[in-house]
Amino acid sequence: MALWYCRVCGLDYDVSPWGPNDDTPDYGTCECCGAQFGVDDYSVLSSRGFRQQWLADDAAWFYANLKPADWDLEAQLAQIPEKYR
Repeated sequence: MALWYCRVCGLDYDVSPWGPNDDTPDYGTCECCGAQFGVDDYSVLSSRGFRQQWLADDAAWFYANLKPADWDLEAQLAQIPEKYR
């Protein structure tokens, strides 16, 4: 199964919120960083800007109850698609 990674924080998803061709966002929200797909990650610059603010806010999970006990921020950030780093 191919994974899709959040353009802002690198969280992995089983299904792309940007659709099968990576061009039709569902406008859902990343459960980790809180980015709204298609709004906060619509471009490289918007993704980087949102990430910078999220990291400045201590990389708090948007849905804190979903944060894994063994969460590794650096490992997750390494999953951000190269184009959006």
